[in-house]
Amino acid sequence: MLKRGHTIVSIASKNEATAKRVQEIFSFTYFRTYWTPDVVGVEVGGALKNVIAIAAGVADGLGFGQNTRAALITRGLNEISRMGIKMGADPMTFLGPSGMGDLVLTCCGEASRNRTVGFRLGKGEKLKDILASMNEVAEGVKTTLSTKNLSDKLGVEMAITQEVYRMLYEDKDPKEVVKALMGRDLKREGV
Repeated sequence: MLKRGHTIVSIASKNEATAKRVQEIFSFTYFRTYWTPDVVGVEVGGALKNVIAIAAGVADGLGFGQNTRAALITRGLNEISRMGIKMGADPMTFLGPSGMGDLVLTCCGEASRNRTVGFRLGKGEKLKDILASMNEVAEGVKTTLSTKNLSDKLGVEMAITQEVYRMLYEDKDPKEVVKALMGRDLKREGV
């Protein structure tokens, strides 16, 4: 029986020798490192998962079930991948620890600051009150603004990000956010 959790992380570096050295230093029985030269993909995945976690938290706070959370994670990964690919990332990066792994943990973990912000918004609290009560930073709040602006500039469709932006910066009701996302035009899977 395992007594500790296992952790995996990505080491992003264009320099293979450096990355392999860091892998050797930081790999232990319960801590495994994977190397990738895709610095952009790791950065995009690491930042944008926080936006999706806010949306997942809202759904949880509103009382939706695990299917809704799974839908947000799935569609969120699609958004993150689209932005990353537009910025030159390797699409496969988003299937690894710094993509899907980090996204699932941040959207589902009870300790996730960004999910907590969303959860409290879903329960009816105001953003300014939530942030004032926190001792830690929920980086997804500012990342939402930056991502919305970047997606507009690059022409990348990011429906979840757009709705989270409206909720955080335009005071849109969280119930209306969910309604807007679920009422979107039907599409082919994968786009």
